[in-house]
Amino acid sequence: MKYISTRGNAPELSFEEAMLTGLARDGGLYVPATIPRMSAEDIAALSGLDYEETAFRVMRPFVGDAFSDDEFREIIARAYAKFGHIARAPLKQLAPNHFLLELFHGPTLAFKDFAMQLIGQLFEAALERRGERVTIVGATSGDTGSAAIEAFRGLDAVDVFILFPHGRVSEVQRRQMTTPEDANVHALAVDGDFDDCQARVKDMFNDFAFRDEVRLAGVNSINWARVLAQVVYYFSSAVSLGAPHRQVSFTVPTGNFGDIFAGFIAKRMGLPVDRLVVATNQNDILHRCLSGQGYFKGETQPSISPSMDIQVSSNFERALFYAYGQDGAAVTQLMEELKSGGFNVSQGALEALREDFDSGAASEEETLATIAATLRDSAELVCPHTAVGIKVANETRDPAVPMITLSTAHPAKFPEAVERASGVHPPLPPRMSDLYDRPERLTRIANDLAAIEDHIRGHIAR
Repeated sequence: MKYISTRGNAPELSFEEAMLTGLARDGGLYVPATIPRMSAEDIAALSGLDYEETAFRVMRPFVGDAFSDDEFREIIARAYAKFGHIARAPLKQLAPNHFLLELFHGPTLAFKDFAMQLIGQLFEAALERRGERVTIVGATSGDTGSAAIEAFRGLDAVDVFILFPHGRVSEVQRRQMTTPEDANVHALAVDGDFDDCQARVKDMFNDFAFRDEVRLAGVNSINWARVLAQVVYYFSSAVSLGAPHRQVSFTVPTGNFGDIFAGFIAKRMGLPVDRLVVATNQNDILHRCLSGQGYFKGETQPSISPSMDIQVSSNFERALFYAYGQDGAAVTQLMEELKSGGFNVSQGALEALREDFDSGAASEEETLATIAATLRDSAELVCPHTAVGIKVANETRDPAVPMITLSTAHPAKFPEAVERASGVHPPLPPRMSDLYDRPERLTRIANDLAAIEDHIRGHIAR
């Protein structure tokens, strides 16, 4: 299995090389040269399996010879051992033919744990075998950072630096990043928004001298292994509702497009997905683009669903790569235009996107109303991001096709918004009950590439 860049000017890499590299040296994102397909019989055979075995069967074709079967099974088992639900990603029914996929039973109470816990184990195994050390740098709008820190804290071969927008994540999200005491993890509060943090990470990857000096690696959703891990729960949930013998649809609250792109990969693998619905908050660049208005950056508006407060969705580049017939030159041109504010999507590419994706948006008021209505009508207390998904799912779903809305975070990660909407203060799980009492450790830093690089140089283990 080989991996190629969405911009067409980087060498093909193996799975392990693509995972450890993160961003391609031409600025593109790695995707598999070919997408393996599962037969209807293979998909049907997933019925009744535990999550770990499903994960092994779905991901194994993408890994190539990076790990033996026994090694890969052990890595998967370690990755999900800390989850608080034996089903890992359980389904709950909200309404007739409408289901919630609970993705918040991992160590940091968000869907990012599915990918990050796995990638932490993959990195550790690969680096130990190679006798190497890397510096991981990531940007977060809230959940990726805490999931990365939890996955890599205390590991010998890794230093982790997470950039997050100062004052623009929830207190729970911030404390999950700033309270771990392990010396190899570092939380950097950047004076800017998430798009600034994400841009500085990409700048570091494109500064090849710095990249090579500190052996930079990335675990944002630009990393293919992150996307791959998320493909699994599309299969596990769809099979629970009757796939491959009937179609299912998914609604995904998303800002960076990685989670829903995993659904696109699942569909390309043969999973009978009817529609993939992109749900956005008031930062609705993806909805506007899929509605034919082009992909033009606006000002990021802070919201009660902060993990979606994004104007530049990194993984949308992967979707564009397929929509433009895997034309790396076309994608490169679009990304150049994005530097000047945005671009229009060609009619053919837009039609290709619409073959797979629908979209919708929810305002702050609609999000709050959905939290209240979901508790009233279905006895489920949901986070603001999940509420965005439910609202859009209710507007777009075909009653004859099962709809699965991804519940991306535990409501206790956003207690103020949830209580404002429902009157209920969601408590943290017992294992995190002392989170507000733990001392914090963070560095506030300017939105300046040189300052960030200097800080990293001064704090990595040599």
